[in-house]
Amino acid sequence: MSGKLQLPPLQILVVFEAAARHANFTAAGNELGLSQPAVSQRIQMLENLLNGPLFERRHRGVQLTESGNALYQIVRASLNDISEQIERTRHQRSTLRIDTDMGFASYWLLPRMNAIQALIPGVEVQVSTSPNDYNFRDSNAHLAIYFGNGNWPGTQSQKLFPEEVIPVCNHEIITEMGPRPAPAALLSYPLLKLPETRPQRWLTWEDWFRYQKVPAHNHAGSRTFNAYSLVIQAAVEGQGIALGWRPLISALIERKQLFVCGPEVRTERGYYLITSGVKPASTQQQKVTRWLLDEAWDFHHSSALLPKYK
Repeated sequence: MSGKLQLPPLQILVVFEAAARHANFTAAGNELGLSQPAVSQRIQMLENLLNGPLFERRHRGVQLTESGNALYQIVRASLNDISEQIERTRHQRSTLRIDTDMGFASYWLLPRMNAIQALIPGVEVQVSTSPNDYNFRDSNAHLAIYFGNGNWPGTQSQKLFPEEVIPVCNHEIITEMGPRPAPAALLSYPLLKLPETRPQRWLTWEDWFRYQKVPAHNHAGSRTFNAYSLVIQAAVEGQGIALGWRPLISALIERKQLFVCGPEVRTERGYYLITSGVKPASTQQQKVTRWLLDEAWDFHHSSALLPKYK
């Protein structure tokens, strides 16, 4: 069924429900803050609309007619459903959803969830991940953090982190290679990587060696994983050398689980904070947005003080 519902004013149905439940117009009026004549007037309006009586008037109250009782059962159930849904909605926690990829969520966002939650107490923070590129039309997120060139139609984007990529390996491999190994030395080890994408979404090993002006046709082989967390775990376990994206691997380097074993390459791509270009931001979104931008600035500042690979 479609089109406009043929209903009397909701207030009249509320008065009818109370009068039927109490079987008394005066009692219904006392509950609703109305006079007995006001209740009687509204019941009369409903009866005129239905072209028939809903109550039999008696000396000490009223009694529902057969049609009145049938209507009461429906109105009572409907108003009860409305009341229960309003109560459930009132007690639902407000939410803030952040969409991102698994690598960023695992290595950067998750360690900072307590800080984000402290900004917006009482709000449920939801994190959703996807291996695919961000699609504004398919997202219900309030905020998104995705890797790319900053161009997502229908959105506003602010760069959080540029694409800064460094080769990383565990302690055993860096010990074998020695300090500051030449880029060509990495070809003696398995290269850990993600599957290729078309179009290319991020820096590849071929790109990195091209930046170093090293032919990469002959190397010890590669191992491909479908998730960045698997690439990094394999590097930590000494299965080969991985490309590490700052800021994802910075904490692992600080904890000496991974070591830089080659020069950094920086591109124009990066991680962007994405918001709707149409919907106004809520107070919670504004707080988290400011915090994310400040946190990114702090990371850039602290990274600038670290010694560089030469």
